[in-house]
Amino acid sequence: MQPGHLPVEFLDAQQIDFVEHPPPALTSQERGEIDRLWAEAKARNPTTFDGPLVAGLGIDLAGPGQSVVRWARTTYRHRGLRRLRPAEEVPGSVFVTVLLPTEAGLTVGRGSSTTAAPGHWSLPGGSAEPPAAGHPLDVASLRRDAARELAEELGVRIVVEDLRLWGLTRGTRFGSLGFHFLAPPVPSALVRRRHADLTVWETKRGDVPELDKISFVPSAEQAACLGPGADYLHQVLGQYLST
Repeated sequence: MQPGHLPVEFLDAQQIDFVEHPPPALTSQERGEIDRLWAEAKARNPTTFDGPLVAGLGIDLAGPGQSVVRWARTTYRHRGLRRLRPAEEVPGSVFVTVLLPTEAGLTVGRGSSTTAAPGHWSLPGGSAEPPAAGHPLDVASLRRDAARELAEELGVRIVVEDLRLWGLTRGTRFGSLGFHFLAPPVPSALVRRRHADLTVWETKRGDVPELDKISFVPSAEQAACLGPGADYLHQVLGQYLST
């Protein structure tokens, strides 16, 4: 794949400021179509939840090593805009991931049938949630989101302050921003045990685990053999595993 066609690009993450903006205005026709698409999604998967999301409106270079992220509060249903507008006019997602090293390699998981991308591999993580009123969106709040996602998907709990922002990516299609945090190494046996325990517990509750399978990737070559994955996955794994 040629560099100009890579799914994501790596951005400077030395200093990042966040500025909130109003959500994009919708026409009455767009609102109706978004509601229709959401109803269809709910019919396919009744567990689908129209939860709060951070929408990325863009990122600007404010000076050497300093970036400004423009963002807005929205909900999951507004991702239907991706089917209604050209890619450059659609707010991107803001999401977090955790690079969890083990002696066997980096931890990855495969999305279960109830996720937005079933059968696709990804790093543990998920969409960023807007902060409560009066609280800022910043790297610290995204770090907390990352720690929460790690616990929810793998059952592995990490001290929030031990997560370090390792990389920032931007999708070349919708401009989605990925904040990738590096965790301290843990034994692979612990990860397998925690994920197995979490799977048993969620199954007893009648829920389907978010990740139906986990694996460990020790090299960039093996990362390329994973199969279908999140758009950022192979580039992030390749970047990390080749250093």
